[in-house]
Amino acid sequence: MTSAADEKARLRAERLDARDSLPTETRIEASLAMAEHGDTGLAIEHGTIVSGFSPIRSEADIRPLMTCLKQRGARLCLPVILDRQTIVFRELVPGAPLISMGFGTVGPGPDAEVLDPDVMLVPLAAFDADGQRIGYGGGYYDRAIAQLHKKGLFPRLVGIAFDCQEVASVPAEPHDVRLHAVLTESGWRRFEP
Repeated sequence: MTSAADEKARLRAERLDARDSLPTETRIEASLAMAEHGDTGLAIEHGTIVSGFSPIRSEADIRPLMTCLKQRGARLCLPVILDRQTIVFRELVPGAPLISMGFGTVGPGPDAEVLDPDVMLVPLAAFDADGQRIGYGGGYYDRAIAQLHKKGLFPRLVGIAFDCQEVASVPAEPHDVRLHAVLTESGWRRFEP
């Protein structure tokens, strides 16, 4: 019998291959569609702290969405890898330098303020119709979310993916935290009760 971890690894590889096979032009158009859907469908108040991410490999480019949210009054932050186990979210301030974070991504430097997100835009490898996600296998987001929960903070978790990353079912494990929604080029998929 296949373990949940093995099934996740198989689905991760399969859906990342599908994402990688999207032509660059398709990914650009899909990312712009996500920005439009996200700007109109994400309720935020002035000062809401939103964590985004700087795209790597074939990920959706959510920088246009982040720009829209900033214009609506959001405070933006990006994940920063501190060590092999930990990420924190540092404030993204216009004009402040970005430094290499490894894995081909960049983020604010050590002088930037560390923030606790109210909304987390989460990159992922695969998702299902129940709001379960498969990350990249490092567990960074799972641990960061667990740390926020320990502080009594429960950010809205919004997965960011292309339609081709949906799977029939993600095998859930005890440490997995269900997403509140997924944003794709087709629009919103909400999983809240």
